[in-house]
Formats: sequence, structure tokens, C-alpha cells
Amino acid sequence: MERSELAAWLRLTLTPGVGNHTARRLLALCGLPQQVFSQPALWRGAVTSAQAQALAQEPPALAALLETTWQWLQQPPPGLAHHIWALGDSAYPELLLATEDPPLLLYALGPAALLAGQAPLQGLHCLAMVGSRNPTAQGAQTAQQFAQALHAAGWCIVSGLALGIDAAAHEGALAAARPGQLATIAVVGTGLDRVYPSRHRELAHRIAEQGLLLSEYPLGTPPLAQNFPKRNRIIAGLAQGTLVVEAALQSGSLITARLAAEQGREVFAIPGSIHAPQARGCHALLRQGAKLVETAQDVLEELPPMPSTPAAPPPAAPPSDDALLAAMGWDPVGLDALLARTGYDTATLQVLLLERELAGQLARLPGGLFQRLALS
Repeated sequence: MERSELAAWLRLTLTPGVGNHTARRLLALCGLPQQVFSQPALWRGAVTSAQAQALAQEPPALAALLETTWQWLQQPPPGLAHHIWALGDSAYPELLLATEDPPLLLYALGPAALLAGQAPLQGLHCLAMVGSRNPTAQGAQTAQQFAQALHAAGWCIVSGLALGIDAAAHEGALAAARPGQLATIAVVGTGLDRVYPSRHRELAHRIAEQGLLLSEYPLGTPPLAQNFPKRNRIIAGLAQGTLVVEAALQSGSLITARLAAEQGREVFAIPGSIHAPQARGCHALLRQGAKLVETAQDVLEELPPMPSTPAAPPPAAPPSDDALLAAMGWDPVGLDALLARTGYDTATLQVLLLERELAGQLARLPGGLFQRLALS
């Protein structure tokens, strides 16, 4: 993007009283944003008199923001890349473009090697995972396990970098990250020169190295409360489906699920205890027609199949003398017994069990037991 084009896009987004809908109407009439400001005669009927007056004046903050943004584009950290994708660019995500309210600009931060082609999201299979900022310990663990299994199956996990389920989903995807693939996308409600919440600074850095940080907000935008529900439409819009792990009845996660359903995307929900407030939002979604899921395979069965030539081959099946399967034997066994037999830590063992379950090599039984299955 040339500096003059960037200036016109920034001016359009900064003009007070001109939102996304009006801006898209002007672009449809005039073409490129530079032409919007050079052809005021075409505004008639498309904007109000107040909007026309605002469009005729350069916003006071434009010059400083243009310089800051231009320098940001030219000077990414080592190994990373900064991009801005404008509405209509070839790199602009197709799924997001098909939604009712696509943002005018998307600011992107990610690995230079993966952003070199500048269209990393085209053809990418994405699943959104959202949920409570105050999840139960089991809910956070479930989110991480599902994200890890789903990314291992080829899906990029999209979430919002918030506390709780969002962070667990990002962590799970990063745990399964493989070279040459975007593990996870964090859609944030601030400018990309800020991290909110601040405790997720290290997580954001790891996402930038193995995934992607996205925002529609200009650099310097602070964490304003109204921006976070708005960014949920981008989370839903980037993904073929949305999985809600835990959510209260009054929850931003339900906004994301509603937006996904309105766009014709799949909505999944994990049930929980009838006594847990964090489960009530999921139960409400299930009553409204969301698919109940208990395993990652339940999600995969409803999503579009992967192309016959995926970006990376699926993980190879474990060998027949797999140490975990050998430790299980053929009788039902609990987690504590497996921890003692294998010497694995809990997180590693949970991941291995989930991988074997997805491969059809073991089954989960009531009471927290696992049993090895004989392969035909």
C-alpha cells in the first residue's frame, strides 16, 4: 500500500460520523478512497449534510496517525511482518468479506515467512473458540485440549486474546503448532501496538511468531469497552464455525455465536453442569439449535472436509508398540494409574490420550476411565 493510499483510508476511518456502512457506500460510488475525497459531487444522496461537512475537512489526528502507521509498516520486529489489508485487497479474508459488516481495514502482525505472500488467510480453514473470562478449571482445560486436537487436524483456531477460554484456546493451538502453518488468530479490540490484557503480553508475542494478531482499530487505540463486542463479528466472520466452551447467559460469547448463526456458519456448544453459571449460556445455545459436542471429532464431523492436498500432512498414526497404549493394556484404566505407569506430566498425558482417541485407538468411558480399542 502506497503512503497516499494509506492516508486516504485512514482519513475515511477517522472522519467523525462516517461509519463502515456509509464508507462502503461512498466507496461503491467513487471507487478508491482517494477518489472519495476528490469527487464530493458524488456524495449527494449518500451522506447527510453533517457527514458531507466532516468529509470535507481533514481530521486533526490524521497527519500524526499516518506517520506512526507508515513507520509501523516499515519497521516490524525481526522475523515478523506488519500488514494492512484494505477492503477489496486480494489478501482480505474472503469469509470476512462475505459478512454483513466487514471492517474497512485489517491491521495484521505475524511471521514474516507466512505473510510473505500477503494473502495468508485465503483458503485457510478456521474455527472460532470463545467462552467465559472466568471459566472453571475443567472448562479451561477442555478448551485447551479441543484447540490442540482441532489444530492438529488442520484447523486454525480463532479467538479474542481475552482472559479465560480465549487464552486457553490460543495456548492449545500453539501447543500443536507446526512450521509453515498459522496455529491461531487473535482478533483484538485495541491497536496492534498495545496488548490487552497486559498479562497476555507474552502470549501475544508467541501468537505473533506462530499465528496472527488482527485488529480493525488504528494504532494507539486503547482498550475501550465498546470495541470488544464489536470485534466479535470479526471472530465469527473469519471462521467456518464457532465453538462455545463455557459462557454465562449474558456473555459476549453468545454475541459471537449469534453472529456466526446469522452468517450461516456452524455453532457448537459443550454442555456442562446444570448447577454451573458458566454452563447456562451453552445450554441456551443448545436449546436454540447449536450442535452438542463432547469430543473434537464431533466438531470435525460437521465442518467442511479438508482439501485432498492439505497444507501439511496429517500426523502419522502412532506405531503399534506405542508406549502409552502399551501402558494402558486392554482393561479400563484411570488417569492416575496412567500417570504412574508412563511418567508423563498431566498436560502431556491428556494431549496423548486425546490424539489416540481421535485416531480411534482408545475410548473414554464413564467415571474418567480409558480403554484401548482393537484396530480392525
